[in-house]
Amino acid sequence: MVVNAQSIAYRLNTSHIGYDFLDTFVWETEDDPTHGRVNYVDKATSLSENLTFVSESKFVMRADHTKKVANASRGRDSVRIHSMAAYDDALFVLDITHMPEGCSTWPAWWTLSQEGPWPQGGEIDIIEGVNLQEENLSSLHTTPNCTMPQFRPEKGSVTSTDCDTNYNYNQGCGVSFPERESYGSGFNAEGGGFYIMEKNHEKGISVWFFRRWNMPLVGAEPNLDLVLLTVPDAYFPTQDNDEDCNCSYPDHFNAHEIIFDLTFCGDWAGAVWSSSSCASKASSCASFVDNNPSEFSDAYWEINSLKIYSPCSDDD
Repeated sequence: MVVNAQSIAYRLNTSHIGYDFLDTFVWETEDDPTHGRVNYVDKATSLSENLTFVSESKFVMRADHTKKVANASRGRDSVRIHSMAAYDDALFVLDITHMPEGCSTWPAWWTLSQEGPWPQGGEIDIIEGVNLQEENLSSLHTTPNCTMPQFRPEKGSVTSTDCDTNYNYNQGCGVSFPERESYGSGFNAEGGGFYIMEKNHEKGISVWFFRRWNMPLVGAEPNLDLVLLTVPDAYFPTQDNDEDCNCSYPDHFNAHEIIFDLTFCGDWAGAVWSSSSCASKASSCASFVDNNPSEFSDAYWEINSLKIYSPCSDDD
């Protein structure tokens, strides 16, 4: 399949559906770098405890929702995975039925420089939110000298413009999406949808969200030619051929691996716990995570497919 996006043509590079994820992703077990109340488990444990399960057409990752958490534990069992492959210029298309939701949750689908070390090579947060948030937030996190204009062609609302991780406690440069159904319970209630991210040194970085019923199709497949002609929900100008760009792509981005994770509390969800409606459920975020396993019955990713397209070469 070839996608023609203005002057750039893409071809399908990799398709992940169901069992494909087991062979192409790594289950991480390190301590959570965002200081969450979470215990990331390895692949064997995840499969045996039904925190990961697959079929021919589905890939599911979830948090444990059956046990209380011991005080001495790192936290609630959950899953964090990263792709073995890394991609520079690419188009990422995610079809998901369900994303994690609920108080204390902090799920994310994002990409990160495989070469690193972080933040060298950049970070792109495509899907991210906490607690009972209703709108998705997409952000960049970079080394210094990367800023975004306040006004640019996108449907979302700018929340911050400095992408430097040293600025404002690593807030990053973010865009909040206009649709409440773009994240959490609203997204899940509609049966999910599609997220598309274009990462290209000539065009910058763009993110689109489409509700399932609103996705333009060619047969059963997303019409990506049409998608890439529409205004994105979030747009980050990082072109290396634009004199007006304040974030040069080659200075801040390179080949990225793909990450899915689900943590709890930590530097964001925990930091805003007391000011959220979730605070009525427990005195602290960590206490909520430890003592309320049934509250995590909806804390799971259900993925139909993840497809990555690469720019066509002269030989394609």
